[in-house]
Amino acid sequence: MNTIFRPPFSEEQAAVLDPINQYFAGHANDDAAHMRAAFLPSAHIESVREGVFTSWPLDVYCERFKGAPAADEAERERIVDWIDVQGSAACARITLVHGATTFTDYFVLLKTDAGWRIANKAFHGEAS
Repeated sequence: MNTIFRPPFSEEQAAVLDPINQYFAGHANDDAAHMRAAFLPSAHIESVREGVFTSWPLDVYCERFKGAPAADEAERERIVDWIDVQGSAACARITLVHGATTFTDYFVLLKTDAGWRIANKAFHGEAS
């Protein structure tokens, strides 16, 4: 897995990386268990694709992961562009270069008793 962390992160920002790294592992391994560890159970994954709004609950999103990493996994890049933390809330922007498509993910994260978790994800994908 090729992961790039752009800015130097504070200790609290680094803690926010825990669920983000679970998310990266979920993509790299095509594994829903990592996604379930990264997200709150109430999370939604949302986007506008071809002009149509989509909103998937976590269970529907996890159905996409079948345990078979992509053939081009070694060439994929995952970049943490920035993380902003204010108390128990945070947001992060992630860039995923997956073959011919580059995705920009925006995460809203919350610090729970179990640690940081992704509360929601909004994303945009476009041809690289």
